[in-house]
Amino acid sequence: MVVLPIFLLALQNSEADYFEIIDFIPPEGVLLEVSGLLSQEEALYIATRRGEVWRVEEPLGGSPNFSLWAEGLQEPLGLLAHDGWIYSVQRGELSRMRDSNGDGHMDDLETIADGWHLSGNYHEYAFGPALAPDGSFFLTLNKPFGGEPFGRAPWRGWTLKIGEDGSWEGVAAGLRSPAGVEASPWGEIFFTDNQGEWCATGKFTAVGEGRFHGHPWGIESCKLPESRVVHPGEVPDGITVNEAARQIPGYELPAVWIPWDLLGRSPSGFVWDDSGNFGPYRDQIFVGDQYSAEVFRVSLQKVAGRWQGGCYPLRSGLKAGITRLAWAEDGSLWCGMTTRGWPSLGTATEGLQRVRWTGKIPFDLLSLAVVEDGLVAAFTLPVDPDSFSADSFHVRSWTYQHWSTYGSDLVDEAEHEVSSAVASEDGMSVRLVIEDLRPGYVYEVEVSSLQSTSAQPLLHDIGWYTLLAIPR
Repeated sequence: MVVLPIFLLALQNSEADYFEIIDFIPPEGVLLEVSGLLSQEEALYIATRRGEVWRVEEPLGGSPNFSLWAEGLQEPLGLLAHDGWIYSVQRGELSRMRDSNGDGHMDDLETIADGWHLSGNYHEYAFGPALAPDGSFFLTLNKPFGGEPFGRAPWRGWTLKIGEDGSWEGVAAGLRSPAGVEASPWGEIFFTDNQGEWCATGKFTAVGEGRFHGHPWGIESCKLPESRVVHPGEVPDGITVNEAARQIPGYELPAVWIPWDLLGRSPSGFVWDDSGNFGPYRDQIFVGDQYSAEVFRVSLQKVAGRWQGGCYPLRSGLKAGITRLAWAEDGSLWCGMTTRGWPSLGTATEGLQRVRWTGKIPFDLLSLAVVEDGLVAAFTLPVDPDSFSADSFHVRSWTYQHWSTYGSDLVDEAEHEVSSAVASEDGMSVRLVIEDLRPGYVYEVEVSSLQSTSAQPLLHDIGWYTLLAIPR
């Protein structure tokens, strides 16, 4: 076998070698400001911020057949198939739709639930729904930014749980701009949120029913009869998020902090990989970003009864900010995009692309997980034990401010000595013994010089782990 020099391998080792981006061209005059995606065997359904739902037959073929399945909706920001209906959250209601006569167009539109109020602010987005195992639906409501011409509305910044009969309750408060909400393969509901005031950086976390997620905007709704959240009291301004977790009743730190500008800026829709058909990342979560026009990964680990985990790069370079993801029938990943109302990297203002795994396995940092004396870094291919030492792993940690200021710098930073780095017997992971682990902090692990047994360099040499608890 001919082994290429490292510098030649590095030149060939790009994200595009493993994940190609395929553009999707709609018919002339169709503007896909994508706000919802639903991939079915018979068709792909695309919701847009303009209130349309397009039905696309044979979307993976050379000549996809477009038809306008529904129109006149008010900014639908999600699509979900359930019991022969397609559900969507419009700005002021949870609706369901169906084509009852088989003519390829929506005939029936029913309101399942409404009752949360609107102030008339442009930013009162409503996302979802996600379906729980008991048949209830979850949706997330943005807080408004700026003027509210119809007065202050309750329930902004909340997660609502809606029964099949249309009854609903507020189950979690303190959200800011929770642009993605989905059910995990085991039925637990998770959401993403965006950096801003009272939200130090992007986050990925489980909906903590009865919990407060940090933003005080809508907490007066805790006093309403539909609330399942106890009012947290006055929220201190200017403490760290770790201090907030100790001081504020019901406050819940996220499972994963997503470090702003180190990995995206504005996390949005996401999907689980429970098929293993998208590279070596099975059981991880793929998350789109509204600003950075990229898809990144999240891994989860349950410690002391709650989720924590890491986040890692995957594929950048899409043409616009991503709002929604969905699996295509061939195992590739649909990426729906729209940038109206927020800035984005990329050359387009909207559109639809696919990311397809080429079948090649990259040598990549697969995941980080905490153990009692450090972290375990897992890889997608066996590591060459002669290619690294403890000095190959640079580890630092930090926390964030919990305050009314937009975002947060990294605070209370520390460098950590890696006293030993030992590969597992199969070479698929390296155990890092790290001095002075600090619960409640984000750990950045950056790797240098490490290569696989086939002399491949790492595709991505960095990851971030949110350490909330240490297993004992």
